Amino acid sequence: MSQPRIFPLGDAALVCEAPPPATLACQRRVWAAAEAARDWPHVLEVVPGMNNLTLVFDPLEADRDALVSHLQAAWNAAGDTPAIGREVEIPVQYGGEFGPDLQVVANHTGLSAREVVQRHSDGEYVVFFLGFQPGFAYMGGLDEALHTPRRASPRLEVPAGSVGIGGEQTGIYPATSPGGWQLIGRTATPLFDPARRPPTLLQPGDRVRFTIAGLHA
Repeated sequence: MSQPRIFPLGDAALVCEAPPPATLACQRRVWAAAEAARDWPHVLEVVPGMNNLTLVFDPLEADRDALVSHLQAAWNAAGDTPAIGREVEIPVQYGGEFGPDLQVVANHTGLSAREVVQRHSDGEYVVFFLGFQPGFAYMGGLDEALHTPRRASPRLEVPAGSVGIGGEQTGIYPATSPGGWQLIGRTATPLFDPARRPPTLLQPGDRVRFTIAGLHA
């Protein structure tokens, strides 16, 4: 695997960034390095991303050059980290009012709407990282036949629980918000609950399977 680029982000952060493409093997290195970095002195926050890891540190106490060395060593030591996380099933109502863009995806891919749903629910997805809004999981593993560009004009309001496709990824909107992904279904499963510990249902490394709760024309 190619070596990452490690560079400063202002005076109090470092970014470790691997070259594309985003792969599960690369994400496993990100997770392993992040887990190691959480125990380093003067590191205030560890933020895993897609193909990257950001460390926020105390600039008055930390030795930045030493952190760079530790980060490089942690990345190299990660190797083929075994799979982590749980398997989570999420029931989805596909199409109709729940998935207004299902036919758009079907038209783009040349598949029928039913085939899109079947391929989407047949896949096993891995949560690469959380971002955009609390509990929003960016997942890898979408069937290449389902890759569909985001909408040219984002919606001002996407209902909570909406399941969408954006390029090479699929994801679920935890809360009502603007969004530009193609919406193919919706789940009633809460993705974010402030009273839950942890508040986010999905965590990096979790494996997600979507089940068909309903298919609407």
